[in-house]
This record gives sequence, structure tokens and C-alpha cells, in this order.
Amino acid sequence: MANTAQAKKRARQAEATRMRNASQKSELRTAVKKVRKAIAAGDKAAATKTLQESQAVMDRIADKKIVHKNVVSRTKSRLSSAIKALA
Repeated sequence: MANTAQAKKRARQAEATRMRNASQKSELRTAVKKVRKAIAAGDKAAATKTLQESQAVMDRIADKKIVHKNVVSRTKSRLSSAIKALA
């Protein structure tokens, strides 16, 4: 356990950061699930609209380096490909 006041403060800050990052990652996963649900429904227009809304969330989280930018890029690419594959 932290002994000095400085170490105790860093532990508090690290915990607050961890909680904030966990919340942001959860928001990212929720955004992806919304798009996947729209794709599963087969509605191309709704899926496209949902993807556009979710991209803002994904990009914001990647900019904060909570997840790597390549993870977000890959996810957006896969979702976009799935939407294009809809008839």
C-alpha cells in the first residue's frame, strides 16, 4: 500500500482514471452493438445512420488513447463492410 501522501494521491488519481476509461470503453462497446443490431435487422438505411452516429463516439475514444486508433479503424471498417454486404 502507498506510504507517502504523494503515493496515496497517485493511487486515488489512478483509480479515478481507471473508472473513467472503463466507462468510455463501455460506451464504445455499446456503440458497436447498436450498429451490429441494426445490421442484424437488415435495414441498410438505419444501419448506415447508426454507424455515422457511432463513428463520432469511436473517434473520440481513439483520440483520447483509451483504445488504439487502429482498433477503432478496424472496427469501423468491418462494420462498414457488413453494411455494404446488405442487399
